[in-house]
Amino acid sequence: MALEKHLPSASLARIAELQKNVEKVIRGKSEIIRFALAAMLARGHILLEDVPGVGKTTLAHALARSVSLDFQRIQFTSDLLPTDIIGVTIFNQDRHDFEFVPGPIFTNVLLADEINRATPKSQSALLEAMSEGTVTVDKRALELPTPFLVIATQNPIEHVGTYPLPESQLDRFLMKLTLGYPSGSDEKDLLRMGGAHDVLEHLEPVMSTEELIELQRQVGEVHVNESIVDYLMTVVHETRKHAEVELGVSTRGALTWFRACQALAMVSGRDFVTPDDVKVLAIPVLSHRIVMRERRVARGAATPEARFIQRLISDLPVPR
Repeated sequence: MALEKHLPSASLARIAELQKNVEKVIRGKSEIIRFALAAMLARGHILLEDVPGVGKTTLAHALARSVSLDFQRIQFTSDLLPTDIIGVTIFNQDRHDFEFVPGPIFTNVLLADEINRATPKSQSALLEAMSEGTVTVDKRALELPTPFLVIATQNPIEHVGTYPLPESQLDRFLMKLTLGYPSGSDEKDLLRMGGAHDVLEHLEPVMSTEELIELQRQVGEVHVNESIVDYLMTVVHETRKHAEVELGVSTRGALTWFRACQALAMVSGRDFVTPDDVKVLAIPVLSHRIVMRERRVARGAATPEARFIQRLISDLPVPR
């Protein structure tokens, strides 16, 4: 299949340039960057779960800077209020009228730092925004800027004073990613250059907001063979009826997995989805969307849910 049939080769080249730009800051994490770019192209949100100091915030900054996007950061704490996120209506003494002062959520890229430290009431302030791209203020639906991406972080080790995200909110995140520590050589280079701060400060955008929106539109043009759609749906249905699973993948989860596969194909320089796209995205897209009957606290990437998805993918026949 010729690339020009569905997607201009120039579009695929621009995505490759974008990935190379982000890799100037986040070194040795090509796969995670590919996944993050796929989530951005698929109009999905990202949950970064990892220990402090591995580059979660830096990745969010690098993505925003590379595409000339507005960036806002909210430090989630136990005393954070929904109005601190959405905004507040105040009385304007000069105009003798009430006016709405937008909060930090009115941006392109919102970093929700340590999201599980805020109360459920504040966490839920993001639900409508992540699902519909709007927020309701005084019975009015206000549109958020386009594109709109939430990158949330949380520490999987420390649980004191935290509020675990409910399933309804986890389902709003397209992917759950773990950066992990860099390799020895990459970390050594990072030490010699004094960290990634200077590189990030001088990072130039390589794509306009309009170009990103056009690429997001083109994601739907990536071809998906019928056999791959059947393969994807088989995995989804297995999570719903398996004896070990209490809550399977939702319809929203299936839709976002499908679109994420299309986006990852674009990031990989293709205009068609392969079974490998489906397999490699299974854990990042599905593991946080299911609930096992035997719930055990697990630290690190290999959670019971991730191990189940991996086993399921290994056992099912792959379409040719």
